[in-house]
Amino acid sequence: MYCQDCGNKLALKFCENEGLVPYCDTCGEFKFPPFKTAVSMTVVNKAQDKILIARHTNGDFLLFAGYVKKGESAEKTIVREIREETGLNAVRSKYVTSRYHEPRNVLMLGFIVVVSDGEIHVNEEEILEAKWCTFDEALETVRHDSTAEYLLTKAIAELKKGKA
Repeated sequence: MYCQDCGNKLALKFCENEGLVPYCDTCGEFKFPPFKTAVSMTVVNKAQDKILIARHTNGDFLLFAGYVKKGESAEKTIVREIREETGLNAVRSKYVTSRYHEPRNVLMLGFIVVVSDGEIHVNEEEILEAKWCTFDEALETVRHDSTAEYLLTKAIAELKKGKA
């Protein structure tokens, strides 16, 4: 491991209440391992009775998602990603839950996102198709035992309680 600031080799050093943490002798600081942050979006229509899911270029049906760029809030990421991936406008969003996704070392922030009515124009570089589903259809279609399924399950429970 090397320091992301100066490039020198890091050594593990005990940090109170944290245990062994990478430490840079040159900078004189603990260097906690960075990880990416992304939003995962359960996209719903205005009536909040249909969920838009996407078949991604890997062939799996998943939720819409995108990385938070440096200097960008999660809310701004939602607006940008929905527009880029579907051509639709995010009307409002509600945070539901988060989950660490180890395969990509990313913290996924799960949101319910209500979108405007309109024609869907998928970004074919990322998405092969998008389709509206009932809650049950979405759960049946999304890749099982995935972070998407976990976040979708939490979002549907929230949607069943009342409007997002």
